[in-house]
Amino acid sequence: MRTGPDGPVTHGLAVVADGGQLAALGPYEEISRTYGALGARVRAWDGVLEPGRYAADGAALLETVYWPDPREADALGTEPLPVTSVPMTDARWGASARRGVRRLLARGVTAIAGPFSRPQVAAAVSRAGLRDRPADVVAGGHADFAVFDADGDCVVTVLAGRLVHRRA
Repeated sequence: MRTGPDGPVTHGLAVVADGGQLAALGPYEEISRTYGALGARVRAWDGVLEPGRYAADGAALLETVYWPDPREADALGTEPLPVTSVPMTDARWGASARRGVRRLLARGVTAIAGPFSRPQVAAAVSRAGLRDRPADVVAGGHADFAVFDADGDCVVTVLAGRLVHRRA
């Protein structure tokens, strides 16, 4: 586990999420025994649990790029396109923002920079629960974190104690 963005990795630690807060942090065996006996769901992932990533370019990622719908793959492909390439309607803005947010969550992003000028984009960011700055992994703090494998790829993203991304 890494409790801060640049902190050292400490092996064998676990966290307890109680709603949107981190209720406890400690040795995995102790946390698992204590909270598992209370009926808590225990999850273990291969990788390092740490604060999620911060998308400093969040507004640009969601307001200057169109994230295509998979049903548009034949016509538009599957990679993001400049919004100037696609006729944008309010519905398209909202759907694109939701798909973009899902891609960010899959990268372990838990915080994103704004402000957002498009209401549809702001709504997608708000509904997902992304914050404006990352939270350290500390007892009493926000239950926002991600788990990354040895290659730095995201395995799991958690926002406010909710599992919002899990690699298949």
